[in-house]
Amino acid sequence: MRDVLGEIGTWYAAGETFGLATVVDTFRSAPRPPGAAMAVSAAGEAVGSVSGGCVEGAVYEVAREVMDTGRPVVRRYGVSDDDAFAVGLTCGGILDVLVEPVGPATYPEFADVVASVERHEPVAVVTVVAGPREIGARRVVWPDRAAGSLGLERLDAAVDDDARGMLAQGRTGVRRYGPDGERRGDELSVFVHSFAPPPRMLVFGAIDFAAAVVRVGRFLGYHVTVCDARPVFATAKRFPDADEVVVKWPHRFLAETEVDERTAICVLTHDPKFDVPLLEVALRTPAGYIGAMGSRRTHDERLKRLRETGVTEDEIARLRSPIGLDIGARTPEETAISVAAELIELRWGGTGRPLSETEGRIHGE
Repeated sequence: MRDVLGEIGTWYAAGETFGLATVVDTFRSAPRPPGAAMAVSAAGEAVGSVSGGCVEGAVYEVAREVMDTGRPVVRRYGVSDDDAFAVGLTCGGILDVLVEPVGPATYPEFADVVASVERHEPVAVVTVVAGPREIGARRVVWPDRAAGSLGLERLDAAVDDDARGMLAQGRTGVRRYGPDGERRGDELSVFVHSFAPPPRMLVFGAIDFAAAVVRVGRFLGYHVTVCDARPVFATAKRFPDADEVVVKWPHRFLAETEVDERTAICVLTHDPKFDVPLLEVALRTPAGYIGAMGSRRTHDERLKRLRETGVTEDEIARLRSPIGLDIGARTPEETAISVAAELIELRWGGTGRPLSETEGRIHGE
């Protein structure tokens, strides 16, 4: 959705009504995750993708239909037994797509959603996709307020709590309730589309390997910060892809910056006077990824020094060192790919093995 917001925001600002298709649920090896979106303008222009090309033609036609009828629909796409190349997913997956008309009259909160995303302000859009309530009924939830209604005060209250919890974790997906908003029911399905601020990547050590890691981190959608105590090396000119460059002792900067479960910390200095105090702080944060560069010998010496400072074995177990997956990387760019692969593996629970050697579904739950 973030990929098409700029374009569809322009359509909306011009007063146009357009068709918006959003993947709300997937099964088996669906090609795109929940939240993937495609939009069709009144003039017939299409932007975005819901399946990487498999069912876009069919979704395009549905988007044109909902612009005419003004009624949202949910369509399921899977393998077509007769002709898998017609409108089906040749990968064997199944996806549910919400297709709705969007314009100033049908979605008055849309401009506020776009503005929040552009400001990196957390916001979640909750839409009824199945059950006894009106399909397409919508509620927009911020950490401190909400707008719109799903048609029942009790349901709105339950959704507000759950949406804020999912927003804090950066999670998008379907939640189910009873017909009147009961948490233990499953007759009513709503799609919670979370627009959380980008996760942070903190890169310590202004070296050539750091420049490559910064580029790949930015490519993966992280808000990337480079930190080093040496002003001659920590400059915006040397790291043009970084969102910010900080000149400060790494452990002091980390101790005073915000870190959550989505934060990735990459320690690339491989210098004990920087590494040890920095990792002592890092291993006591909730960061989801903490990696440190260095040889096996550097790693062993680093562990010895960390234990001497009082870091526990449980805390040390969180450290990924030497950083990255074993793909034979040598250059800074190859090393950055190795780090990116480890981040992706950790996020989605992959095996790190060649897909040709594995069986079963490609995309994990």
